[in-house]
Amino acid sequence: MNQNVVVIGGGPAGIEASRKLRDLGYTPILIESQPALGGKLTRWDRLFPDGVEARAILDPMLQDLDGIKYFTDTEVLSINRLKDTWVVKLSNGLSAQVRAILLTTGFDLFKAEKKEEYGYGIYERVITNADLEDWYKSGAPLQFDNVHTIGFVHCVGSRDEKAGNRQCSKVCCVTAVKQACEFKEKYPDATVYCFYMDLRMFGRKFEDLYLKAQKDYGIRFVRGRVSEVSEDIDGHLFVKAEDTLFGKPLKIKMDLLVLMAGMAPAASSASLARMAGITTGEDGFLVPRSIVGDACRASREGIFLAGAVTGPKTLPETLGEAASAALAIDQFLKTPVKQ
Repeated sequence: MNQNVVVIGGGPAGIEASRKLRDLGYTPILIESQPALGGKLTRWDRLFPDGVEARAILDPMLQDLDGIKYFTDTEVLSINRLKDTWVVKLSNGLSAQVRAILLTTGFDLFKAEKKEEYGYGIYERVITNADLEDWYKSGAPLQFDNVHTIGFVHCVGSRDEKAGNRQCSKVCCVTAVKQACEFKEKYPDATVYCFYMDLRMFGRKFEDLYLKAQKDYGIRFVRGRVSEVSEDIDGHLFVKAEDTLFGKPLKIKMDLLVLMAGMAPAASSASLARMAGITTGEDGFLVPRSIVGDACRASREGIFLAGAVTGPKTLPETLGEAASAALAIDQFLKTPVKQ
């Protein structure tokens, strides 16, 4: 068989698909624009719902790359169709001619500074979920003094027409609850709020985590959007919101506010779609042939998709789709080329 397959995107989906393709007898050529493989998972400390360390998932994957050609710090310059194959030109001077390309470029976090009313990038004590996870992973002392009250704002850049994204990011609710519980473990005397539109705890054990957050950690859940964040002369935050369950406005003094930035299309998705001649949806994510019946194939022959490149997904969903994409590519490459 010994056929090459180009995989663009070296996050969990790209790595897992490459491993599966290798096991099926192919030679994956894995392309990553960043200095290292691993994608967003390299920044994460612990994963919901059980708190398993992210490195416990990622490290075994990175240690199992034999038979995979991979290039980091490498961009895709062009993708062109040549008869029944694709020619992929790379920024490192190499090119590959293959029958199948798999796009696994994942997602970007929504830029929280776009929601000016929350003050990210303006107020020092307003951070994002990724910033907080960086702190958890570093194990360093909290950079702020006297943090007694902390708030988590759900759906920042998700389910938001003004932000240009009506999609639910799927993982923000459970990530907020996970991070809130971790904060209470580190600071048991802190008061922790979660401001939510409605909680979407759809996965197995997600609801258990939510109940644990209330029962064991005393986390306070407020149903309602945060409307405004301001800062006093001492750097404390004042968060205005409406508790829609009780029908009353709230103004709470806080020492730290965490914005749960949702999933947005990867910046590279649009350019790769143009190169390959495939379509993006109005939300910016790539469009498969069928969301239900053919989620791993793009509209053009020989282009395949996996992971969050087609929309928000959990890590288990991403890994499962990567394996499915590898099988779809195997089936495609075993089919004789039509003359």
